[in-house]
Amino acid sequence: MATTAAARSTTTLWSKIKKTPIQHPLMFGIVLSTFKTSLSDLLVQTVIEKKEKIDWKRNAAFASFGCFYLGGVQYAIYVNGFQRLFPSAASFAAKSVREKLKDPKGIRNLFGQVFLDQAIHHPLMYFPAFYITKEVVMSDKPDIMKVLSEYRSNMSEDVWALWKVWVPSTFINFAFMPMHLRIPWVAGTSLIWTCILSAMRGGDIGRSDDVAMGQISGASMKIMTERISDIWCGPVELDKDLCHLCVSCNGAHKIGWVALLARIVSENGGNVTHSKMIHLGTDFTVLMHVSAQPEQAEKLKKAILSNKELSTLEPRVSGLTRYEKQPPPTLGFRIHCVGEDRPGILAAIASELSKKRLSVENITTELRLNTATQKREFVINADCITRVQMDDDRRQDFVNDLIKVKNELNLDVMDILVHTGTQR
Repeated sequence: MATTAAARSTTTLWSKIKKTPIQHPLMFGIVLSTFKTSLSDLLVQTVIEKKEKIDWKRNAAFASFGCFYLGGVQYAIYVNGFQRLFPSAASFAAKSVREKLKDPKGIRNLFGQVFLDQAIHHPLMYFPAFYITKEVVMSDKPDIMKVLSEYRSNMSEDVWALWKVWVPSTFINFAFMPMHLRIPWVAGTSLIWTCILSAMRGGDIGRSDDVAMGQISGASMKIMTERISDIWCGPVELDKDLCHLCVSCNGAHKIGWVALLARIVSENGGNVTHSKMIHLGTDFTVLMHVSAQPEQAEKLKKAILSNKELSTLEPRVSGLTRYEKQPPPTLGFRIHCVGEDRPGILAAIASELSKKRLSVENITTELRLNTATQKREFVINADCITRVQMDDDRRQDFVNDLIKVKNELNLDVMDILVHTGTQR
């Protein structure tokens, strides 16, 4: 008897849960969208940004956006608005596929809903709201006009990226989902997208703000489709018709060195691309790549070397030579390591890269203080390529060897992203 009563109780509870979206569709959509947006940001903070302390204020702000816009505004559009514009939308969604194919008016209405959502609602309403919310939450000094200008510049890229995922998803949503499940479908698609990006980009915080709300934009789509040439495209190979100079300086630190050097380069026809300028103790060190038109290169070099004020930094300028013929890379590896600071970490990682005959295209290291543990952490970011064909087994062997190094060095983080040379 007790077992039968428990079973009836469970069945009754499940029956009530199933009826909730039908009886309270707006509230259900708002709660689900709020939860989804909060969870998306938590995934980004913990998996992608590797934060040790959750920024709950930021999470609450994003959750509020999920509540009011994703749950409320989109419900008003997808359910109330589209029911008025397309009265047969609900009945069309309830039909079988065979019945749908025999309903030309319903098919036209389906295309009309998708068009209004993807060509009107998202470009003109959702994306501006998305950019403004991101700016308010992520920036210390929000600039609404600036961020809207940024959206105008990114609009084409963002919309094309959006359509690649949301047009198919929206067709499924409006063709098959009952009205009370339209918002949950949108929330589910967005959450799956965030989970995919988090799995692919753990530790890569370069575009984390574009992933935080689960939005499919040009930036987050690029994370999915990034190739070797997107990771590292050296300026010497990129600008084939220009002269390329390497400028290095080191001397006593003084405020204004960067402004002086940048002004000399600019006034003499040069363009700074990659650079590193850093204050170390009492010294200031500069390493930069400068490109210039061939007829201006010598003038630029003389201007740097002959400047009296700059002479205390002992500037050196050398020419850089392009590879005339170089086969394209077949694989690229982006490696991110974090561990408690001690000698030998860089040597061990670099040694493993050398053994595998990988060319280091760009590598940076830094020392930082972990505020939670009060321990010094050593961080390595390396971009490497190979022009040798590597099958899946060799590729996995390389990854496994790096993981062994991670364990031997007791590193806290080692993210390895593998990029193929396949063209889009």
